[in-house]
Amino acid sequence: MSDLDRMIEDSLREADGRSPQLDLEPGYFAQAISLFTGRTAWVHWMIMIAQALMFIGGVFCAVKFYQADAVMEALRWGLPSVVLLVIAAIFKTALGPRMETNRLLMEIRRVELRIERMRAERG
Repeated sequence: MSDLDRMIEDSLREADGRSPQLDLEPGYFAQAISLFTGRTAWVHWMIMIAQALMFIGGVFCAVKFYQADAVMEALRWGLPSVVLLVIAAIFKTALGPRMETNRLLMEIRRVELRIERMRAERG
């Protein structure tokens, strides 16, 4: 057995002891909340803060747009509103691929754990 196999085995034993729900896939909201923990949590927090600020600014501009009497005034508020709301939506969807990456990593851990359990049963 190589050093890499031993490291994987040790880490899986630790994970198996600490996390009995390794065989269960977490729900959508649990996956979304897990984005805000770990080493890259600060990036996700910044994305969500920027997204929230753009959404609030977009709604503010939209309210001003609907209150405008003149066409030029409506355009001055309407265009920034649309741009801010679209960018806020794009920022929100930027977190989706990270959730899929986390799901893939969890599935790889499950496969490693199953392989290690099969090895342990044989030997």
